[in-house]
Amino acid sequence: MRSAEVAIFVTRRDRGQVLIVHRSPSLGSYWHTIAGGVEDGETAAQAAMRELHEETALDGVRLAPVDTVVEYAYPLSEEPPERRDRFTPGLMAVNVDCFMVEAPDDWEPTLDFEHDAYRWCTPDEAVAALRWPATADALRRLLASP
Repeated sequence: MRSAEVAIFVTRRDRGQVLIVHRSPSLGSYWHTIAGGVEDGETAAQAAMRELHEETALDGVRLAPVDTVVEYAYPLSEEPPERRDRFTPGLMAVNVDCFMVEAPDDWEPTLDFEHDAYRWCTPDEAVAALRWPATADALRRLLASP
């Protein structure tokens, strides 16, 4: 059962470019960041590194320092009904820990089945393209941190 999620913002070129990924049509068809659930026994940081590898094949990077982690929550009611059973019974809101990583300037992701496209954007373009306002706000806050 899942009670929390992570979102990972991948940047490169000194935060001048932000990776956004397009969810496959079977999963909703929208632009998002790398994200996923925290599994039993994992910390949020461990989940972030696992999701980053699973969804993009990016390894060997470090998460931004813990003091730049941004959190937000969204109502479980925003999840499609068929996905709500993945979450802990009685959960009303899903907490999301957000992280940022800097990828090598020449790196390109290898996408998994969850995504059908990606693009590198300026920070402003990424904020405008992200579907969820809370996710866009988290990106703004992370980019403003040292």
